[in-house]
Amino acid sequence: MVSKDQAIGGAILLVCTVVAILYLVALFGYSWIITVIPALNIASAEAVQYWLIAIPVLVAFVAILFIGAWIGWTMATTPPPKPIEEITTEIEDKKEESKVESAAEVATEEKAKKKK
Repeated sequence: MVSKDQAIGGAILLVCTVVAILYLVALFGYSWIITVIPALNIASAEAVQYWLIAIPVLVAFVAILFIGAWIGWTMATTPPPKPIEEITTEIEDKKEESKVESAAEVATEEKAKKKK
């Protein structure tokens, strides 16, 4: 019994393999196919090969531009980080506050012990 994720992975593998095989056959075998089956002579082999290359290149180019635009949008809308000096000052202040609080707790405990 396979899990749902494994089934989806197998389906993706199968679809990608079939698409890759069909793509390669169309790219390199179209001229042979149109000589064997004349009814498929819709376009010239060169035109089909051109579009089989041009469309994936266009999609990849637009995807890269989309990723660049997304990075730019993220950088433009993200507030800048605090300077390191400010962060270290906050950390030191917290340490000092905890020391003062612990000293106050010790003093309170000593007073309570003296009263007993």
